[in-house]
Amino acid sequence: MDELLRIKQQFGIIGNSPKLNHALQTAIQVAPTEMTVLINGESGSGKESFSKIIHKLSARKHNTFIAINCGAIPEGTIDSELFGHEKGAFTGASDKRKGYFEVTDGGTIFLDEIAEMPLSTQSRLLRVLENGEYIRVGSSKVQRTNVRVVTASHVDLYRAVQKGQFREDLYYRLNTIPIHVPPLRERGADIYLLFRKFVADFSEKQRTPPISLTEEAQHILNQYRFPGNIRQLKNLADQISVLEMSRVINAETLIKYLPKHSEKTFPVLHSAEQDFSDREILYKVLFDMKKDMNELKKIVLEAIKDGSISQSTLSNHQTLFDSIEEEPTSIISPTATPSPLLLEEKTEPFIASNASFTPSSEQYEANIEDITHEIHEESLSLDEKEKELIIKALNKNKNKRKYAAEDLGISERTLYRKIKHYDISK
Repeated sequence: MDELLRIKQQFGIIGNSPKLNHALQTAIQVAPTEMTVLINGESGSGKESFSKIIHKLSARKHNTFIAINCGAIPEGTIDSELFGHEKGAFTGASDKRKGYFEVTDGGTIFLDEIAEMPLSTQSRLLRVLENGEYIRVGSSKVQRTNVRVVTASHVDLYRAVQKGQFREDLYYRLNTIPIHVPPLRERGADIYLLFRKFVADFSEKQRTPPISLTEEAQHILNQYRFPGNIRQLKNLADQISVLEMSRVINAETLIKYLPKHSEKTFPVLHSAEQDFSDREILYKVLFDMKKDMNELKKIVLEAIKDGSISQSTLSNHQTLFDSIEEEPTSIISPTATPSPLLLEEKTEPFIASNASFTPSSEQYEANIEDITHEIHEESLSLDEKEKELIIKALNKNKNKRKYAAEDLGISERTLYRKIKHYDISK
């Protein structure tokens, strides 16, 4: 326990939650070895700090440490960045260049957002991990390197493997020692401890009196979910320290700085087990709501047919049932007799008459065609909407992928892959 406290003081780790202590203890135990480590955790939870702890406590501590964000490097240049290239290997390669694996020989390389790495580069990385060999881009000469690899990801790599987005053999090679960094909302009282630390740092740097929270404000702070984790908490502390004249912050003042859409204990749609973007989650919720509403309307309609609900209900709320999506054979059949309900004449599948009616084959085919067309028009695929949004973002930013990716809330690397996937021409 004394060693754990010493490590916290050495690396500026604040907190005493059991989950944090377990993650730190695992990092301390694996650091002296040469084993690969996979760090899992949400964005902003402090994964890079754990990679530095592993490096500093290893026998490589006096050699080079370098952190690489795989999602920030375009697919066309990531091989060159990691493994180097020869002169003339591609357009613009005016001279040969050493890659990160050559520069950090004898040290540690931290590959953040490893899930964003292209599949072709993953095969190169696997070869480095297996036997320490790599080949520069444009070269045929095999070179060797002695580098310890620490990786991190905010997505579930196992799910990525199942979807064919990540190599299975590489996943098991990287996942030798997994470390889970808990999100801030799972660290309990650590939230207020970190808040006080950020406030004290700001006060010392700016030479202003530090702010403090009332007991009620502390409770609200601890209940907030902090989707941005430690980064968001630090920004919150800095904002309040700058903008508030009073040095004592009550609950009402604190709430003004907390985004309303995820305030306090509202449920979080995105979990570590779901590999969806925020936009995909929104589409899924909307389509599920539409499906549930359609099913509800069908149930009500069946109840009216059975006589459980007065037929006047259907007449008074006709527009509600006009948009019901059913399979063509269940809406109208060439041999079936529609229910004699009092419907408006515009509802073609049902006849506003008390007499039995059997439609002709021409009417049946026309009805089926109209219904099928309507269902086709209303069923929008996520891929089509995503492609449409990408095109709009590119047009808005004059085909500059970096700014388009920022508008879409994804990495430039992911945007590049989706442009290729949807075959979007600039």
